[in-house]
Order: sequence, then C-alpha cells, then structure tokens
Amino acid sequence: MIKVGIVGGTGYTGVELLRILVNHPDAEVVAITSRAEEGERVDELYPNLRGHLDIRFSHPDVELLGQCDVVFFATPHNVAMKMMPDLLALGTRVIDLSADFRIRDAALWSHWYGEEHACPELLQQAVYGLPEFNREAIADAQLVACPGCYPTSVQLGLLPLLEQGLVDRQALVANSASGVSGAGKQASVASLYAEVADSFKAYSVAGHRHLPEIEQGLGDIAGEDVDITFVPHLLPLIRGIHSTLYAQLLDTEIALEEIQALYEERYAEEAFVDVLPLGAHPQTRTVKGSNDCRIAIHRPQQRDTLVILSVIDNLVKGASGQAVQNMNIMLGLAETAGLETIALIP
Repeated sequence: MIKVGIVGGTGYTGVELLRILVNHPDAEVVAITSRAEEGERVDELYPNLRGHLDIRFSHPDVELLGQCDVVFFATPHNVAMKMMPDLLALGTRVIDLSADFRIRDAALWSHWYGEEHACPELLQQAVYGLPEFNREAIADAQLVACPGCYPTSVQLGLLPLLEQGLVDRQALVANSASGVSGAGKQASVASLYAEVADSFKAYSVAGHRHLPEIEQGLGDIAGEDVDITFVPHLLPLIRGIHSTLYAQLLDTEIALEEIQALYEERYAEEAFVDVLPLGAHPQTRTVKGSNDCRIAIHRPQQRDTLVILSVIDNLVKGASGQAVQNMNIMLGLAETAGLETIALIP
C-alpha cells in the first residue's frame, strides 16, 4: 500500500482528499496534520468519515511526513513553500494543491500573492499537474503543482484549439462561475448564506490570482504567449464551476463538425474528459462529486466566434480529485484508481 500524508486536512480540499483516498485500492492515509486540531480524531471533525478512517490530526512534522511515499499539501498559499525544501531533501514525492508552485516566474508570483517566494529555486523543478497535457512529466516528477479550479476548466476547454492553432491567441475570453466552496472554509461575510443566496455577481474583474496561471498554462499548450480576459463569478451553490469560453476562429471556413471531431479525437483516451454531442449544454450538477470535466462546443449564428462550455466540480477535478489523479500517474498506479465515483444527481 502507498503511504499517504496530508498537510492541512481541515479544509474542504483536505476532507475531499480523505473522501477519495479512504476508498483508494492502493493507498493508506497514515498522517494528517493540523496545528489547530492536533490530537482530535478526524471523524469527529468530519463525521462522514466515521467508520472509514481511524486517525487523529497530528503536528506537521517534516520527519514524520518524510516517511510517506507521497504527501499532499491542502493548505493556503505560503505554507507548502516553507516546508518544501526539507521535505524534498528526504526524497518524498509531493503534490501541492495550493498556488505556491504553479507559477514559474518568482517575480510574477510575488506580484499576485504580495510576498516574496520562500524557495524560488524550486519553481522550475515543479511540474504543472494537468494530466491531459503534462502526463509524461508528471510521471517522473518529485514535486507536482496541482492546477487551480478555474485554470483547469479553462485550459481543458481551450486545449484542442490551441494545440492546433485554430484560434486567435490574443483574443480569448473566459467567463467562469464557481460555487462558494472555492473560497475555502475560512469565515467571511462575503461567503455567508444570506450574502450569496438568490444572487449572482462577478468579482476581481480587474485581475484575479488565477489569471497568470491560466495564461502560463495556455501558453505552454499553444507553444507561444497567450492573452485571455478572465472574469470570475460567484454562484449561489456550494460546489461546481461553469466556464463559458470565447475564441475567434482564424479559418472561418472550418465546419463546426470538424472542430467537434477534433475535440472527440483529442479526448478519446482521457478517462475524465467527456465531450458532449453538438448542441449540448453541460450542467454543474452532472459532475458534482466526480472527477469529470464535461465540454460542449457551439458556434452561434455560424459566425467566427466559438463558444466552449466547460464544467467541473471545483473540489474534485478542480482540486483533490486531480491531485489523486496526479498521484496515480506519479506512482505508476491505474490513473482512474479511487476516482470512478459517478456524479450525484440530484
């Protein structure tokens, strides 16, 4: 069995990791850390795990974590980077769900996160963990930076177009809407039920921290710099992301059916990307609790603008499920192991 450690197990991504890993056929959670909850049983904080996990929260000790085959960081930004050099020196393989290692440029990271990076020398070593694009590099990596939720939905939606150079790389638009769990578990007025229910709003229009990650990832896919206008929105639901993406075709003579075939062929062997038939409108409820990304493409009025609809569960394919998918690839396990949960409806 693979011995797994989790740093920061009290947030939503932490408990989602646990929900997935307790049913993983090849993995055993042997350590889960929390300074605030040290000594408390995990199933007392999360009763849904009662009968599935008999472990207590412990102090985040590098030596203890170094005995694990793989360690997940389910922490806010600026936590993983402070422990990472010592942990990697012990030979442990690490999957970081925070933003600490997603952006390769230390100055750019500092600009968006408002502090100096603690170990900029590791930024180039970290492998960006989007399996559908970076699978071979993930397999050999010691440190994987798990993509953010918005970036996952946007990159998977645009990937086939950018790989084939079919759209204007400087005229991309992403309107993405997320449930409130994307903001994490910390208390804030903006996340109160009375503030969120029966409402819908955009936020961070002037600039969101996921923008440089999205542009970096799309640039890697395209092989050239990419510019995108990214506008996030808050949905009055707990989990799920719906990204509506707009791209300008360079060849207006190409038929929508040809583009549909391109998407179907590109993702034919991908277990967690589902290209829907032409005319479909994917819904967040069809991916809730699953590691799936569902995509549909449209061409309104047969003009030169493509509209791509991409939906994921922000806590699964957008975070913990994708992290476990990366673990499976890194350790030579079946990529779908522990991740074959069907979405919850209703």
